[in-house]
Amino acid sequence: MPAYYTVEESIMAKKKSRASQTSKGKTHQNPKRLGNRMEKQKRSDYTGTFLQGSNKRTAWARGKRVMLTVPNPNTNETNKPFIRINASEVWGDWRGKKVKA
Repeated sequence: MPAYYTVEESIMAKKKSRASQTSKGKTHQNPKRLGNRMEKQKRSDYTGTFLQGSNKRTAWARGKRVMLTVPNPNTNETNKPFIRINASEVWGDWRGKKVKA
């Protein structure tokens, strides 16, 4: 090794210059996989059931932020037939309406 070295020689590695970082992609997103099909089936079996409504009511009574899906009152927005609103706007204030666990 020489007794002196330049700045270029002291740099160990140089990053490639690019405008933006390239994506590495996502893995395990195949909808045909058995695990993905089972999860989708569990979600569809739970959505809209009495159990889901009961869980939302209990969470609202405990002061949690619960969202409800209701038909859109604005009929001009045809691309949004349903909207999500806070449960306290529909059911009112949760205080004094505690539910036993």
